[in-house]
Amino acid sequence: MEVLYCGVCTFPPEYCEFGGTAKRCKGWLEKNHPDTYTRLYTESGEATSSLPVEKQEEIEQKVKKQQAKEESRAERELQKKLASKVTIKRIERSKRKHVIAILGLEVFGIDLKKLAKTFASKFATGASVTKSAEGKDEIIIQGDVGDEVHDYINELLEEKGLTEIKVEQVEDKPKKKKPPVPA
Repeated sequence: MEVLYCGVCTFPPEYCEFGGTAKRCKGWLEKNHPDTYTRLYTESGEATSSLPVEKQEEIEQKVKKQQAKEESRAERELQKKLASKVTIKRIERSKRKHVIAILGLEVFGIDLKKLAKTFASKFATGASVTKSAEGKDEIIIQGDVGDEVHDYINELLEEKGLTEIKVEQVEDKPKKKKPPVPA
């Protein structure tokens, strides 16, 4: 027995109407398998069903509303990704000691713990994931390896197809204490 699966949602065509991409599935089925399309759908374009017409219309409205929600959510996520940036901070701990803090990678679906472990082995230094002052996750790398981290992150984002993402390096120096004023 051979089972036909939809090229859009990967469900069998009988179940495409329950997914979020019913309209695109219907177009794909009509284009690629017209015999199955005519078997499943009548001339008016409605799915063959034993439900009353009012119930079918109510279900269609719910599906359309769900599709619109999913499309708007996907659009918001894409805009969020495009609007975000990756910041690489070089923080001075003492006169010759530095750490690198990387912020903004959690938006792109990158596992920060794995990336920290990769940095630790690549640069032979300590690296960990911590919470920043704003409550967001950041990767802290010991040592002054900001340029190498910048190059590696650019390569990583190019692999994911996110070439338009801005990666910026920032120098963060601690504030010097003023000597006490004699009274």
